[in-house]
Amino acid sequence: MIPRLLWSSYAIIWLLLAIRPNDRDDWLLENLLVFVAVPIVIWLQRRLPFSNRALILLWIFFVLHAIGAHYTYAEMPWITPLTDYFAWQRNHYDRLVHFLFGLLLFRPLAEQLSTAFPHKGSRLVVTLLVLFSASGMYEIIEWLATEWTHPELGIAFLGTQGDQWDAQKDMVLAHLGALLACWYELHQHD
Repeated sequence: MIPRLLWSSYAIIWLLLAIRPNDRDDWLLENLLVFVAVPIVIWLQRRLPFSNRALILLWIFFVLHAIGAHYTYAEMPWITPLTDYFAWQRNHYDRLVHFLFGLLLFRPLAEQLSTAFPHKGSRLVVTLLVLFSASGMYEIIEWLATEWTHPELGIAFLGTQGDQWDAQKDMVLAHLGALLACWYELHQHD
């Protein structure tokens, strides 16, 4: 019941946010991730079902991504008041989502690795390493996708907002999110 409810509500949210995004080309590039990831997650769900908690974490991440794709990560209006108030030089929605990538995807990935790594310690370390690697690979894939499909979108899609260290900061935040989730899971009693 919960998996169907979550996937149905995500599909509705995604479709609504697909209507008139701020930048259609950027939206398409952002959704390359969705077109690949959602079928994989559905396949994994059939192979080894996620817990309801893991599905909710996945749902939150995918919804936040859909929102970012609709507005573009660099122009998220919900963060603009904070940007103005704190006199930040950039909109930090993309940084928030990179942090949440590590935090929210840790549990679902750890669950999928449970059969290959039944020992909790090994499973947590491997999950951490996979997420660390994935955050770096994402930055590379993001750059390559831009170069191959729409080089003119470069800075807009990559969301660097004038920060030459954007990719490295995004990876650090994903790592911090994963480390926090790992610490939480380590202290949970299964």
